[in-house]
Amino acid sequence: MGKFKQGEGGRPKGSPNRVTGELREWISNFISNNKDLIQQDFNTLDPKDRIMIFEKLLKYALPALQSTSLSTDFEKLTDEQLDKIIDELKEPKE
Repeated sequence: MGKFKQGEGGRPKGSPNRVTGELREWISNFISNNKDLIQQDFNTLDPKDRIMIFEKLLKYALPALQSTSLSTDFEKLTDEQLDKIIDELKEPKE
């Protein structure tokens, strides 16, 4: 009970969820209509609390960083490529 079989109704695949869209719009309007009050409340927080709130808000403004790894199979490099890497590592950094 409560489950749809494919092709038997429900929201079509890829279509936006109406309730989610309405909620996002309501939240956006709420924030826009209360910017000054939100800023005033933010300014009254202790520095520690302001930093915590700011940190939580950053994830909505900045893309999340993903870890990366770099590996080199030195066995596949030519002698010239290895020499170039060694020379670059020997050069002093400015």
